Amino acid sequence: SGDFARDVLAGVEYLKTRKEIDPKHIGLIGHSEGGTIAPMVAAQSPDVAFLVLMAGTGITGERIFEGQIATPLRVAGADQVQIDAAIQTQRRGIEIIKQESDPELRKQKIRKLIEDELAKLDEAQNKTVDHSALVESQVAMVASPWFRFFILHDPPTVLRKVKCPVLAINGELDTQVLAKENLSAIEQALREAGNTRFTDKE
Repeated sequence: SGDFARDVLAGVEYLKTRKEIDPKHIGLIGHSEGGTIAPMVAAQSPDVAFLVLMAGTGITGERIFEGQIATPLRVAGADQVQIDAAIQTQRRGIEIIKQESDPELRKQKIRKLIEDELAKLDEAQNKTVDHSALVESQVAMVASPWFRFFILHDPPTVLRKVKCPVLAINGELDTQVLAKENLSAIEQALREAGNTRFTDKE
């Protein structure tokens, strides 16, 4: 995400050189991860005139990820015991990601955690799961530098530096970025920044 933010900053600088562009009216519209990146850019550049955040995040990736696990399980009919167990496993994985900075060691520890959880499945469940493919896809995602940034990034810290007008819109049926908790966190951070030029809409 930091790499993308630098790319966007370069884009803003380029637009300022174009004679057909009014440099005072360059804004950013970002969806999902883009809604996290846009404030990072606005916090660094006074040339960003406005932000539109669509399904943007106002809470940490750690909390986002927890919601992404619980909500689909609830929709699928899982009981609270199953949801709590999945969240506890996720929290153990998050602790590994937060504490282990070495990418290879991070992969090894995440792989062991996933394999230990798969070993708990009963025989019928085991037959429906391709363990090797599942383990490797999960390890590749969770152990990546991007995912570690996503988990550790604190959107309110960035939003408190945003001074330009902001429109934040989130979908009430979104199960990936839950609307209420993200919008309320975005609003609170902007208020703490003294930014009164914002609108949030679910």
